[in-house]
Amino acid sequence: MLLAPVEEFLNTLAKVGWAVMPMSLSAEEGLHLKSECTASHADGAFRRAGVGRGNSLQIREDIRRDEVMWIEPGEASAPRTLYLASLEILRLALNERFFLGLFNYEGHFAIYPQGAFYKAHLDRHAGTQDRIITVILYLNEGWKSGDGGELKIWTSADGQDGGYELIEPRMGTMVCFMAGDFWHEVLPATKQRASITGWFRQRP
Repeated sequence: MLLAPVEEFLNTLAKVGWAVMPMSLSAEEGLHLKSECTASHADGAFRRAGVGRGNSLQIREDIRRDEVMWIEPGEASAPRTLYLASLEILRLALNERFFLGLFNYEGHFAIYPQGAFYKAHLDRHAGTQDRIITVILYLNEGWKSGDGGELKIWTSADGQDGGYELIEPRMGTMVCFMAGDFWHEVLPATKQRASITGWFRQRP
């Protein structure tokens, strides 16, 4: 379950539109999720991630090179069920604080092989409004400065012409931001990088 004070996290989100929770889960919970992620990847359950949606979905290695496995709530393991329960607490807190009408969550495990990246993008698909808040949980134990793989998030209204922050993908770090407002990218890493990326959504 979530360890850090949710209220402090929400205060930061309200102030600047994005927030970081460095130790969101216990070490044990994070390691269980990481183990499930890597085991599923080794079993071939992941697929190359695409760009676009529906009939326009295509593999673009010049834009992104990660692999993903979507989370199906009805088929979730015990570690995933516990994480989804934590996200439900966060969803309710976000609705109570910001009146967003967040209805559900969709997400996937993501593996970035060594050197993989995801170029700058927004998380809300063109012509849609359902993805409201992005939620990323990093699953990389022993990650240190110099390993790369940072989330680069532009933090001003000027988008890619403004200032940015670099967030290292350390185990248990959670990042939230408004999905349609913040340009971001994943920088290449010197080793495999794992995470769970998802979105709180309004009804379409």
